[in-house]
Amino acid sequence: QVQLVESGGGWVQAGGSLILSCAASGSIFSINNMGWYRQAPGTQRELVATITGIGRTNYADSVKGRFSISRGSAKKTVYLQMTSLKPDDTAVYYCHAVLNSNDYWGQGTQVTVSS
Repeated sequence: QVQLVESGGGWVQAGGSLILSCAASGSIFSINNMGWYRQAPGTQRELVATITGIGRTNYADSVKGRFSISRGSAKKTVYLQMTSLKPDDTAVYYCHAVLNSNDYWGQGTQVTVSS
């Protein structure tokens, strides 16, 4: 069974940092884009950052210069390093990946930034 498992969420004060991790497991034959999305209460899920198989990255304007996405050497893990966190970054963060040409989502991890 192919799945994505996230870790690293939590509570932090404004200006602090967190690192999210997402690991893909199961019978994986191909991995393409991986990324992070987030959803705050009462809002739609939005893109945070994505990274392609060759390392090309894309960021939402709201996180540029503060967040950094990267992949592990085996390409099955994706990280999101978040710095200078703001209360507006509070949301459930979801990992996304295209595995075996199908879309997969993680279960979500809560990030709460207090002012």
